[in-house]
Amino acid sequence: MDDTIFALSSGPPPAGVAVVRISGPAVRSALERLVDSVPEPRKVSLRFIKRSDGEILDQGLVVYFPGPASFTGEDVAELHLHGGRAVVAGVIDALGRLEGLRAAEPGEFTRRAFLNRRLDLTEAEGLADLVAAETEAQRRQALCQAGGELGVLFERWRERLIRARALIEADLDFSEEEDVPGSVVAAALDEARALAEEITRYLDDGRRGERIRDGAEIVVLGPPNAGKSSLVNVLARRGVAIVTPEPGTTRDLIEVRLDIGGYAVTLVDTAGLRAASGIVEAEGIRRAEARAETADLVLWLEPAGDEPRGLPANIAAPVLRLGSKADLVDSDSERGRVSGAFDVDISAETGQGIALLLERLEVFLRASFTGGDSVVVTRARHRQGLTACVEALGRSQDAGDLELVAEEMRRAGDALGRITGRVDVEDLLDVIFREFCIGK
Repeated sequence: MDDTIFALSSGPPPAGVAVVRISGPAVRSALERLVDSVPEPRKVSLRFIKRSDGEILDQGLVVYFPGPASFTGEDVAELHLHGGRAVVAGVIDALGRLEGLRAAEPGEFTRRAFLNRRLDLTEAEGLADLVAAETEAQRRQALCQAGGELGVLFERWRERLIRARALIEADLDFSEEEDVPGSVVAAALDEARALAEEITRYLDDGRRGERIRDGAEIVVLGPPNAGKSSLVNVLARRGVAIVTPEPGTTRDLIEVRLDIGGYAVTLVDTAGLRAASGIVEAEGIRRAEARAETADLVLWLEPAGDEPRGLPANIAAPVLRLGSKADLVDSDSERGRVSGAFDVDISAETGQGIALLLERLEVFLRASFTGGDSVVVTRARHRQGLTACVEALGRSQDAGDLELVAEEMRRAGDALGRITGRVDVEDLLDVIFREFCIGK
């Protein structure tokens, strides 16, 4: 934290504009060396950027943000340069030659913002998700989290728990004081029980936030030569899977990331289900069936003119039955369409039914990812912390001994505080001494 760090904060050159960010106690002196003086705070200045020997490297825009009202909470400067490789390399080299400055480590600007209380861990994670967002749903969720809405919810729960813990601690340590109202254990346990019930309801969300962040998984399943790989290629709009007339071409799982209706999807092509003809194909079929067991949705493909088969017994996910090769049904008099057997008839060759299939997928994804609370759990780490908190609160109800009750509530508070990165005994002491006026 004593070092001043710098890094290229925009994409790699060449680019129209490159942004170099500097943060730390030596920002002002660095600006005086690079651009001759420190610009007026939060106002864009057009300056020549120079080496220490006076050689001009570029002419660009300079912005100075004095701490603590900056992203990192320290003095911060941004240099907006022309995005050529030589320009960026020259400025980075010039910064590295200044005393007290060093190149930033990955994530170090955000880490300093967290350490300086400019954002909590959930906001930092939301910021990372916002940078990595590929779809509209991911962007909206990440923006909500980066804006602090998830942290506000968790912090509200933490404050309630601190209050309950303060009641217990006051009863333990200050029971003789006039300002402590009799036995407050029952009130503290009631609050702990209510909080546990609220968090439990919140966790019962079908892992919606994690699925938006990681994407839904849709597995394409069916007999050999049903057109699974052809469908995957059509939906991906590129040749990701090999397609041949030979049954059993696909042996291993093939994954492709898609954006369907603003939602991230991992589409999985699988081996055709049949009596395997060899060890490799048998393993491919085993992997296909295992993947279908954990899928969010299964697309079951069979030729539209065939009598439908029974689905594998181990599929727990919703299933959309697709009649493939629909273009061949109309042109071959020996193949009659099986009326009502399939949800959608499609043809990868002509595109028939593909638009309708995408509409059905979008409806499914929207129904799966919307509804309930707008602020949702987005990471397994959050869910684990909340679950640990609920379990500790549950144990506090049956602990009996007051010191054991206090210990379980402390564990619950620590589990909750670790989610946002704020675990501080001073918060507990503040509540005790402020609300009970001990020793006045």
